[in-house]
Amino acid sequence: SLRMSSNIHANHLSLDASSSSSSSSSSSSSSSSSSSVHEPKMDALIIPVTMEVPCDSRGQRMWWAFLASSMVTFFGGLFIILLWRTLKYLWTVCCHCGGKTKEAQKINNGSSQADGTLKPVDEKEEAVAAEVGWMTSVKDWAGVMISAQTLTGRVLVVLVFALSIGALVIYFIDSSNPIESCQNFYKDFTLQIDMAFNVFFLLYFGLRFIAANDKLWFWLEVNSVVDFFTVPPVFVSVYLNRSWLGLRFLRALRLIQFSEILQFLNILKTSNSIKLVNLLSIFISTWLTAAGFIHLVENSGDPWENFQNNQALTYWECVYLLMVTMSTVGYGDVYAKTTLGRLFMVFFILGGLAMFASYVPEIIELIGNRKKYGGSYSAVSGRKHIVVCGHITLESVSNFLKDFLHKDRDDVNVEIVFLHNISPNLELEALFKRHFTQVEFYQGSVLNPHDLARVKIESADACLILANKYCADPDAEDASNIMRVISIKNYHPKIRIITQMLQYHNKAHLLNIPSWNWKEGDDAICLAELKLGFIAQSCLAQGLSTMLANLFSMRSFIKIEEDTWQKYYLEGVSNEMYTEYLSSAFVGLSFPTVCELCFVKLKLLMIAIEYKSANRESRSRKRILINPGNHLKIQEGTLGFFIASDAKEVKRAFFYCKACHDDITDPKRIKKCGCKRLIYSKMSIYKRMRRACCFDCGRSERDCSCMSGRVRGNVDTLERAFPLSSVSVNDCSTSFRAFEDEQPSTLSPKKKQRNGGMRNSPNSSPKLMRHDPLLIPGNDQIDNMDSNVKKYDSTGMFHWCAPKEIEKVILTRSEAAMTVLSGHVVVCIFGDVSSALIGLRNLVMPLRASNFHYHELKHIVFVGSIEYLKREWETLHNFPKVSILPGTPLSRADLRAVNINLCDMCVILSANQNNIDDTSLQDKECILASLNIKSMQFDDSIGVLQANSQGFTPPGMDRSSPDNSPVHGMLRQPSITTGVNIPIITELVNDTNVQFLDQDDDDDPDTELYLTQPFACGTAFAVSVLDSLMSATYFNDNILTLIRTLVTGGATPELEALIAEENALRGGYSTPQTLANRDRCRVAQLALLDGPFADLGDGGCYGDLFCKALKTYNMLCFGIYRLRDAHLSTPSQCTKRYVITNPPYEFELVPTDLIFCLMQFDHNAGQSRASLSHSSHSSQSSSKKSSSVHSIPSTANRQNRPKSRESRDKQKKEMVYR
Repeated sequence: SLRMSSNIHANHLSLDASSSSSSSSSSSSSSSSSSSVHEPKMDALIIPVTMEVPCDSRGQRMWWAFLASSMVTFFGGLFIILLWRTLKYLWTVCCHCGGKTKEAQKINNGSSQADGTLKPVDEKEEAVAAEVGWMTSVKDWAGVMISAQTLTGRVLVVLVFALSIGALVIYFIDSSNPIESCQNFYKDFTLQIDMAFNVFFLLYFGLRFIAANDKLWFWLEVNSVVDFFTVPPVFVSVYLNRSWLGLRFLRALRLIQFSEILQFLNILKTSNSIKLVNLLSIFISTWLTAAGFIHLVENSGDPWENFQNNQALTYWECVYLLMVTMSTVGYGDVYAKTTLGRLFMVFFILGGLAMFASYVPEIIELIGNRKKYGGSYSAVSGRKHIVVCGHITLESVSNFLKDFLHKDRDDVNVEIVFLHNISPNLELEALFKRHFTQVEFYQGSVLNPHDLARVKIESADACLILANKYCADPDAEDASNIMRVISIKNYHPKIRIITQMLQYHNKAHLLNIPSWNWKEGDDAICLAELKLGFIAQSCLAQGLSTMLANLFSMRSFIKIEEDTWQKYYLEGVSNEMYTEYLSSAFVGLSFPTVCELCFVKLKLLMIAIEYKSANRESRSRKRILINPGNHLKIQEGTLGFFIASDAKEVKRAFFYCKACHDDITDPKRIKKCGCKRLIYSKMSIYKRMRRACCFDCGRSERDCSCMSGRVRGNVDTLERAFPLSSVSVNDCSTSFRAFEDEQPSTLSPKKKQRNGGMRNSPNSSPKLMRHDPLLIPGNDQIDNMDSNVKKYDSTGMFHWCAPKEIEKVILTRSEAAMTVLSGHVVVCIFGDVSSALIGLRNLVMPLRASNFHYHELKHIVFVGSIEYLKREWETLHNFPKVSILPGTPLSRADLRAVNINLCDMCVILSANQNNIDDTSLQDKECILASLNIKSMQFDDSIGVLQANSQGFTPPGMDRSSPDNSPVHGMLRQPSITTGVNIPIITELVNDTNVQFLDQDDDDDPDTELYLTQPFACGTAFAVSVLDSLMSATYFNDNILTLIRTLVTGGATPELEALIAEENALRGGYSTPQTLANRDRCRVAQLALLDGPFADLGDGGCYGDLFCKALKTYNMLCFGIYRLRDAHLSTPSQCTKRYVITNPPYEFELVPTDLIFCLMQFDHNAGQSRASLSHSSHSSQSSSKKSSSVHSIPSTANRQNRPKSRESRDKQKKEMVYR
């Protein structure tokens, strides 16, 4: 039998006959007699040849050979390393002793030693240095190869890990076979692959060994131990043609490096993800390795039991056993039978239970803490998206979505992506789910470029940044938003950004960002600027703040059947501001003509246009002109600004066609017609201009005698070259004059003749009738100006004076009481030395606009803490007619000293609102001041003053003026005996606090702000109404420009750049260019109680008033300020008024109505008072009291006052304003 076994080993003929090369010579010399004696016993131990037993017919196992190869490699290498270290240590000690002897010899020999004797030593040292350098370079190369510092190294590291996982998979496959079996290397494919893997591992082990600094510690590393017990057995199995699973399960320990591999590939970047992968890899590798050991010992049995106590367990059953053991569940269905297995389980429970108890909860916590909103946005083809970031709360998001997704807009095909670093609460999450079709939320920060990439900021249509309006430190909030802008612009400079800013002076920092470009749509909505600008406009026309706030807010129409003030107010609330390009049918017509046509025929109110200047050298060729007057002609492709209730209604201005829609009375039928439209070209402009009327002689331009011969010849030439069809050619007298005849004028022929055929403004001389509003004013105005005195700022937009010290404008209580203040503005300000600045310059600038004459400026008196006002004074010292009364707005003595009962408006502001956490108490100071004023009682001051002084009469109370004087059209302020009738506007932070302002209203605390009576009456204003400007600016950036032009008094980008440079207005000499900037319209209120419109006040139609004011005075009416109880049949003592926006044509007027209008600048109104205004202008810096503060005159002066008043009245035109 031994011979047969050797033959089989030599020829490799059979799988059952294995090569028993381990049979020794001593066993082959056994006697045959001894074999025959034990033959019966050996026959009983013979195991049948099957796939589950070793290939040796006698049942001999070779596992010890595989294990011995690993142990010999490990301990042999360890012995060699220790031996090398010992020898090296001994050599070092010996060399150290020899070195001391040589050194002593050198000292003894000294200089007697020649240079030639030292030369061999030097050569030897150089050879050693060269050898060390070569070894070092090889070591460094090996270190670079395994450290993943280069691309080759990273590929090698990843490849080793991938092959280790492959070897582990092969182990999983082979674990279904017996622990030890015979396999032919040339026929077994998995063995060949495993052999190739281990050859690669051997080479990688050599690289690691060369690169290791400490060979001993390298030999004891986990990865080295894995190689010792997995690589040598493979070579043994090839030699013996026998496979043993053995310790191949140790390859599972390579999983510990999984996180390092993912970091090399830049897949793991965050600390949480790295920690999670580390915990998972350690837990799984330990679990699989322990299962492999149990699988080995349970399927093999105990060696001292001759492997008879084994049990058949699959590898995955062992994995299950280890899991229930670690979790201390232990069902008992699978358990260890061998002694080795049970002993291992005892120690594994100690470590496995600790690992399970610590790792699993931490893994679950890390997985649970993963960002729910941590994905990436997937852009939808054909659909734009915007990114909204900043202050993301339930209130800010709900207000934004309510306005952005309003049904009155056209179909909003925009997806809103919110990005915030804090996950939303349940209420906000529910809000997102209700709008899930158009809203997505992602958790992250715009300061992180990775998060910007997640939300696809580079493909976004715009990025909107919301600010926290209620923060305690506005400058810090603005700084945060500026940093957000910098981060976004740094990532994608071309992105359009619309951001909210709290403080006006912080807007200057945005100009420092190189990629910030307002011409490309970047906008900063300064809440302080607009809020105080709205309040300032209410000082000029009370209730205007409410009307403007409602215009850019999207409100749904609420129909009320009862005849109450809410019915008319809500009808106006449903109007919004829209833009649309004008039809070519309007080309060549003047602005008032187009405005009248739109209001009468299209039921639209056009208030402004975007004018393209013909001057190509102008810095801004496009300008928004509000009610520019009849000197301006509509150009082709002009953009109009309309007030309407729906975006579809505004389309009528674009679809209107003279030929198709001239006879249509129902504006809803005005839709896109089928006729051929004129091409936007110079030829079409000439055609349209030829059809237009000459506004000087009233004839067509062909028959016009005013037109020069050369121009008329050009028109005739064009007509011959391009004959017009019958549809496009209409006689001027039968086309546009027919429209004018539909609305007969209520003025007498004399007035028509005096007003230039109801086209020229009475305030404009013929010299100022120009066809380009950017031209210089007339010479008569320039001659009256002293070029040596700076009266306006360098842009000509605001009145200016030399800087004044604050001590020169401070009034004591006694000085203020002795001075008769009337028609002024009282600003009650709460603040102290630690309060945040609110920017009072934004309140004063609209009241000092240059389109007011100097004598028309309302005096401004600040009542508040002098410490706070000193901090604001640096931005106020260049404005004239400003005084300060140190005190408190809660002091009635201070309020009486400034004649609060004679003021045109009392403004109540607070700089301490955001310092209080309780929202209900944020407005306590403003509410207390408002109620304090309303409870005050006054004497009949106006009657007493009139009886004692003929020289002083408050504005609007001149009894001696004729009926046609504009004074009769001014709002006459009645005698105020109670504080309830004082015009007040109060700033609020919390909308719900509006219920405390009026004690006699029945507003529900849950009522929205715009539905409350104080807001409808214009006596309350909250900064929350400005939230709608974000979405309004996104859909149309011209809306913000128009609103800013209306409320700021004419702030321009050039002026903002100047303020950003110097933080103050710079005075400038009057030039034709700067004086031309004064010619812009302003908001006023028209009284119907008397004056030229008194006949329409009693039962007249609003449409008739609209057309008459537009034709006669170029005044554009756009709303009514009506008494609250005007609809009642019984007279009421209530003086509260409410706002009606854009009433219909047939709306009936009452005599007590005040009409909101846009009036033209009156060039001649200031000439009669030129000497007064100039002298007061120059003396403002040295006088403590302003010249507009009316003092009771002496007896000598009283006789001259009536005469001067009559001369002033003669020079006034029939202009009605407040």
